[in-house]
Amino acid sequence: MTYSRYEDIPAWQEAILLAEGVYDMTEGKVWTGSRSLRDQLERAALSVSNNIAEGFERGTTNELLAFLYIARGSAGEVRSMLCFIEQRPAFNNLKSQISNLKSAAESCSRQLRAWADYLQNSDIKGQRHLNEKSRQHFDSKRKAEDFQQELMERLPPNHPLRRRS
Repeated sequence: MTYSRYEDIPAWQEAILLAEGVYDMTEGKVWTGSRSLRDQLERAALSVSNNIAEGFERGTTNELLAFLYIARGSAGEVRSMLCFIEQRPAFNNLKSQISNLKSAAESCSRQLRAWADYLQNSDIKGQRHLNEKSRQHFDSKRKAEDFQQELMERLPPNHPLRRRS
């Protein structure tokens, strides 16, 4: 699937939910952490969605990939800080929230990794490099692949061409 706005990308949406969850926890009355820990955790959480957005808007696959890895690193940073505060007795009253946020950060990391893996194997260099000719080329290629798939599905199960694929 192709997206024209980063706001429609599931990984960005998940990252926003992560940031909202972190802010909800750190702005709550039961937060007992230092101001610097709170600030670092909030910045790292917001960095995940911000880096997805910035990479997407850059217009090239290589730049997007670089920013996806930065976003993934930020998700790891969030998870690491959550692991730290989870061990601190002062945060015992936030165990459930911390556990949910760790799961959300891990989900972000997995989605970003899958997206990066997909992009690394893609022929598309990014929006900045697309012109009418290259768009037509990729559309033709996709239509040909879809047509070939449809033909294969219509072949009888024991057809020799099915055994080769």
